[in-house]
Parts: sequence; structure tokens; C-alpha cells
Amino acid sequence: MTARTSIEAGIDELHTALADDAAFEAWYRRSLPRVYSYLVSRSGGDVALAEDLTQQTFTAAIDQRSRFDGRSDTITWLCGIARHKLADHFRAIERDERRQRRMEVRQIELDDAKSTELGLEDRTVIAEILRSLPAGQRAVMIFVVLDDLPVAEAARLLGKSRGATESLLFRARESFRRAYGTESRDD
Repeated sequence: MTARTSIEAGIDELHTALADDAAFEAWYRRSLPRVYSYLVSRSGGDVALAEDLTQQTFTAAIDQRSRFDGRSDTITWLCGIARHKLADHFRAIERDERRQRRMEVRQIELDDAKSTELGLEDRTVIAEILRSLPAGQRAVMIFVVLDDLPVAEAARLLGKSRGATESLLFRARESFRRAYGTESRDD
């Protein structure tokens, strides 16, 4: 079998699987155990995570079917997609852990600065103040302060220039400080 014949066979297999329900079900039943076992072995045996990522993998494969060029077996292609989904998952966990560490550090800084302990009530106040900010200010605070994105990346996400985003961030921080100072004095 030549390389070209093998590529055509892989592309045909995927096109056939997506052409009708019975062919898809057969392809899915044949592919599912390999993709699932790949993910469960790399997710520390977390069955729920492996199931979620497997579902995301097949959804992405269907959405990205035009990108399958047949240079590999469809299982290899699916496992490549699964690897990316697993990486996305770990990146999300890492972002959450960084965000949590930043919040803990900020809480310690606030505790040192105010010589008081932030409790659930203070956290609720902070969340309420964030919600009360105008949408643009709230977005830039979330992107830059909580998500720790560079201002340039926040600007890209917001569709604004870097200068406009820096100005928006300044106004957001000032609004937050004023509101937090007012809320703290009300207690």
C-alpha cells in the first residue's frame, strides 16, 4: 500500500463515518475505547475528567474534520486532539491555581495593610464592588488583576488600544478603591 493510498483510506474512513449514523456509530465504538484509555491513563485515573475530555475530543474532531489530512490513522489524529484537550485542562487548572495564589497574596497584603482579617463578608463586598463596576472596567480588572494577563493582551481581548486599556484599568482601580474604602468605613 502506498503512502497516497493510506492517506486516501484514512480520509475516506472519516468521511464515511460522518456520512451516516450507522457508520458513525461503528467508527465511534471502535475509536472511543482507545481515546478514552489514552485520556484516563494521563488524567491520574480521574474517570469523570477522562469522560469529559473524551467527549470534547470527539466534538472537536467533528468540528475540525476538514483539518484531517489523512497522514495518520484516525485514532492517532483523535489522540492528538485529546492531548490538546488535556493540555487545555491542565492550563486551566494552572490558571486557577495562579489566580488563587494571587488572591491569597493580595489577601495577606490587605491583612497586613489593614491589620484585619478578610472574612467571607469582605470577599462578598469585593465581589459586589466588582459587579458594580461598568462592564469595561470590570472586564479589564478581571483580565489584568485576576487572570494576570498583560495589558496588551487585555487590550486585544477588549478590542481597544493599549493606551485606552491602561486608562480604563487606571479608572477601574480608582473606582474599586473608592468603593472598597466606602464599604470598609460603613462597617
